[in-house]
Amino acid sequence: MPAIARGIVIGAGVPKIIAPIVGETQEKILGSAREISGRKVDVVEWRADFYGDAGDSAKVVRTLEKLRAVLGRIPVLFTYRSAREGGRGTMPAEGYTALNLAAAASGEADIVDVEIMSGDEVVAENIANIHGKGAIVIGSYHDFEKTPSEQEIIGKLRRMQEAGADILKIAVMPRRKEDVITLISATEKMYEEYAERPLVTMSMSGLGVASRLFGECFGSSMTFGAVGETSAPGQIPVEQLGTVLTILHQSMLKG
Repeated sequence: MPAIARGIVIGAGVPKIIAPIVGETQEKILGSAREISGRKVDVVEWRADFYGDAGDSAKVVRTLEKLRAVLGRIPVLFTYRSAREGGRGTMPAEGYTALNLAAAASGEADIVDVEIMSGDEVVAENIANIHGKGAIVIGSYHDFEKTPSEQEIIGKLRRMQEAGADILKIAVMPRRKEDVITLISATEKMYEEYAERPLVTMSMSGLGVASRLFGECFGSSMTFGAVGETSAPGQIPVEQLGTVLTILHQSMLKG
């Protein structure tokens, strides 16, 4: 079942391109948004864990409002990534939950990221809160050290789905070529046998860049591209990414 954010259909058609914003100040965040607004980008992810005032929900909401004014109809994915999953966030569970609720309640964040390994009660409360404000939930898991087994990857994706996430995301680190194949194989099996929601999967770093390009072939519906600074290793410029995604999608339509 696709997810729809401001008219962008996630889970159908050409995979959607997400561009991250990782500024530490409102000025830098809005500057990045202005640069992105004229590019081929479907969704903008604001990585609020980089923001110096992330602990102040009122300032976060004001920045979201200004971000919306710059981006117009481009959907915003709000993410506060924890240090345990490769981000800068150190906020306790209560603060994390309150921040996500504030972002969803603002009406400016169309999609809110919820880390599926935050604890069952925390995850359930976050998903209920976010859905209650009419926003989309992307359940996520990141491993910057390794690539788990195929069974573990599928298990985490199914856990996100069972928890009620609208989009299921996993990003892992390859240490060898076989790890990229593991991620791709897990994606295809999840897509064919279990998925009822759109998938977003990627193998990070230069070794895994292929997974960002031909994910559609195996069931992944979104990918991250770079406009300036990146939020994870292996992201490539959005223009190059868009060209490749379109070519592959058209080729698949031809059979």
